[in-house]
Amino acid sequence: MVFGKIEYLNLLPFHLFMKRYIQSSQAKMSMHHKRNVPAKINNEFLTRRVDAAFISSIKAKGQKHVKLGIIAKKEVLSVLVIPSETNKSDSESATSNVLAKILKLQGSVLIGDKALRYYLSGAEHKDMAQLWHEKYHLPFVFALLCYHKDKSIYKRIEKNFTKHKIKIPQYILQEASIRTQISKKDILHYLEYISYTVDKKALLSLKKFHSLAKI
Repeated sequence: MVFGKIEYLNLLPFHLFMKRYIQSSQAKMSMHHKRNVPAKINNEFLTRRVDAAFISSIKAKGQKHVKLGIIAKKEVLSVLVIPSETNKSDSESATSNVLAKILKLQGSVLIGDKALRYYLSGAEHKDMAQLWHEKYHLPFVFALLCYHKDKSIYKRIEKNFTKHKIKIPQYILQEASIRTQISKKDILHYLEYISYTVDKKALLSLKKFHSLAKI
């Protein structure tokens, strides 16, 4: 099984869970990772070079998925628009570039760990998930865990991931902090804003987003 891996901090708890789950799983899964940014992983999945991955919401319509995703209940801190006179997309993104147009925001789209660093700097920005919530009173779904086959495997992953609270060891936090240049304290604070369970409100929000994106 080839799993598309996005090494943003928002998926740190999931990747830690997967590392433990694969070692203990009776399924004895053989998992290989392809690492890349969201826009690239989307393409790898759609061309079937990866079997499963968290796929950007704009590309996930019509794909098989479980009830796991990357969701912001209100603000998200790592999906921003930096006000400027010209509009600029983030090449790593798919969903966020479309969301900026739906929200009629002017400026540069910035996502992922670099956006979180920007947020932490205190510089001027607009948090797109927060603006979506203010407008529609819904969480925003940035990605869904999609798969091509072996539904039972991903349903087990969904069940096991959602029933456990993932505690991140200090050495993992330290490694992530060094890699991203974000403090351990700020990483933990940021993860409080991320949800992974796709509930009824999340599905309603996803439907609203796809309607506004006209796909």
